[in-house]
Amino acid sequence: MKRDGKGGSRGNNSSGVDFATLIGLVIAFGGILGGLVLEGGKVADVTQITAAMIVIGGTVGAVMVTTPLPILLAAVKKSTRVLWDSTARAEPIIEQLLRYAKEARKGGLISLESELDRIADPFLRKGLTLAVDGADLEDVRRILEAEIAMAEERGEAEAKVFEAAGGYSPTIGIIGAVLGLIQVMKHLEDIEKVGHGIAVAFVATVYGVALANLVLLPIGSKLKSRLQQSLRLKELTLEGLMCIAEGMNPNVMRSKLEAYANDAGGKRKPGVAKVASIPNSRVA
Repeated sequence: MKRDGKGGSRGNNSSGVDFATLIGLVIAFGGILGGLVLEGGKVADVTQITAAMIVIGGTVGAVMVTTPLPILLAAVKKSTRVLWDSTARAEPIIEQLLRYAKEARKGGLISLESELDRIADPFLRKGLTLAVDGADLEDVRRILEAEIAMAEERGEAEAKVFEAAGGYSPTIGIIGAVLGLIQVMKHLEDIEKVGHGIAVAFVATVYGVALANLVLLPIGSKLKSRLQQSLRLKELTLEGLMCIAEGMNPNVMRSKLEAYANDAGGKRKPGVAKVASIPNSRVA
């Protein structure tokens, strides 16, 4: 967690390249092309500009027809998260919340007002602002849970763009293969052209299936994974804010939040912030 000279938080993100994604892509494409070469084929055998145009153009067009443009643009922007992991980490968030809890126990919630402008996370800043302004705790919880639910809905919609594209791509590949076979049928008098034409025609099918299973569907799954990480951190932040507002003992609060953060296997209910069951405590 980075802090400025006054102790304020400037962000809890630990950004970095997602090497698992990069290595996975290299292994996937390397294995397929390597197998082709070992079978006596050539990379040039599956290099067809027209097939790529049909598959990519057809898939993009189908997705644009089925997806509202704002969601489509947001999904394309979010696709960078596949190669670059900017998801925040739980530990610095917990430490930040504990620091606020200690300050609030010493000087009251109003003492945190000076921290608000230095909080980088909009969700945390919004929740803490509501608490400092004296909003009812149940209202604060409902507002933040609604924000979590909306974030989940947006994230799911963006991931479904790539899932939809992964569904269209193989079918468009088959269309490309059929179009290629139509051209082959025009030259039945030349058996050599027929054989070559059939081979070229099926490249579109390869493109469609490969694009779906090696790129589009994995992107959708990775975006969902990133979304779940982000939502769980928002829920952890929400629980921390409730602890701060209720004046919970920081030691008890730490145990509660760490248990919450370590509950990686817990299932979330869509759109609902999961509440940890550890009772609150005001014991110093």
